[in-house]
Amino acid sequence: MTDTPATRPGTPPKTPEEHLFEDTKLHLFRRYAAERRFRLYGQIAIMVALGMLGVMLFTIVGNGWKGFLQTYVALDVYLDPAKIDPAGARDEAKLRNADYLPLIKDALDEAVPGVTERAERRLLTGFLRNNPTVPVRDFVLENPHLIGTTQRIWIATSDDIDVFAKGGYDRAMPEGDRRIKDIEIAWYDMLWNAGRIEVRFSDVLFSAGDSREPENAGLLGAIMGSVFTLLVCLIITLPIGVLAAIYLEEFAPKNRISDFIEVNINNLAAVPSIVFGLLGLAIFLQFFGMPRSAPVVGGTVLALLVLPTIIISARAALKAVPPSIREAARGVGASELQVVTHHVLPLAMPGIMTGTIIGMAHALGETAPLLMIGMVAFIVNVPEGFTDSATVLPVQIFLWSDSPERAFVAKTSAAIMVLLGFLILMNLAAIMIRRRFERRW
Repeated sequence: MTDTPATRPGTPPKTPEEHLFEDTKLHLFRRYAAERRFRLYGQIAIMVALGMLGVMLFTIVGNGWKGFLQTYVALDVYLDPAKIDPAGARDEAKLRNADYLPLIKDALDEAVPGVTERAERRLLTGFLRNNPTVPVRDFVLENPHLIGTTQRIWIATSDDIDVFAKGGYDRAMPEGDRRIKDIEIAWYDMLWNAGRIEVRFSDVLFSAGDSREPENAGLLGAIMGSVFTLLVCLIITLPIGVLAAIYLEEFAPKNRISDFIEVNINNLAAVPSIVFGLLGLAIFLQFFGMPRSAPVVGGTVLALLVLPTIIISARAALKAVPPSIREAARGVGASELQVVTHHVLPLAMPGIMTGTIIGMAHALGETAPLLMIGMVAFIVNVPEGFTDSATVLPVQIFLWSDSPERAFVAKTSAAIMVLLGFLILMNLAAIMIRRRFERRW
């Protein structure tokens, strides 16, 4: 048996201090190793989270960039005065109600000659967007002096042609496995070679309301609905939330009643959002009879949702003001109200505004409570006020994601990108406000 150094002849035994030193070194080695493992676990967790976020963003952007583009075809339209304005009065009402469809069909026949069969002519007419007369009508209304001439007008194609132009259909697929026919592909190639096909930025996406046809569907109605809804939410939550926070933090006595109120405010911040939707449905719609699917109702429901968050953030901002500020104000004879309004509240305002912006960003992304009050309805017209029927961006995304048309896949991802853009801007604004006005005590 081999002797250890401690038992080898001639080796002096270790003192208690040496044993303690070795035990301490072993303990420190294990502790540092545990800390290194903990940091490694944290780094792995962050990398996994960033990887999942990257995959999500890559998927959204990969599908969404196509939603910002639209395929257009150029037609040389003869603005026949005999069909548009036979009287020659150039009256705007008559020009608006004129029948432009025969002019478009004639231009199509000229661009794609030799189509005589009824089924093929129906396919050729379906090559264009639903209601293709709108671009021609708008052009005539803007340029009435050009009536009687031939003008090249760009008209959006149908959603199937648009998907094909963006690579959504493989040419090698059998004709029965895709929505676009071989003859339509031949027409597309002929128009492309003639320089009559272009894929451009889709102005419809930000200038039109919702539509059953993907090529005509836009986000303007949902954006305006979100703006009106958030304005109502902000008007309600900011004064009520700040006043409630001031009272609870500065004036309310510390007793069981105030403790009960604080506990319930904290609990309300964790209540599922759909509960607030049920509350809005029962109180605002059924009891008070407020208009269904209106921003005034949606903003009120969202105000109930984000009010606890704003109260909590405002109280935290007020609590962060050093007590010496209050004592100094009282020392010069200021009343309790003057202490709060003249000294504490201005110093806490950056934190309050930061919490308010984050609360508004939370409200912007909510869907469930708005579904309960009817803001899931199909709204074509762009809302012009707080009581008009409207929808919001998250609900519009929900509606488009449930649509069967393939072109709505890109539209849905594009709408998600727009919503994420608004959320990122609001959070950046909160960060900038905090860094610009924050004071370190």
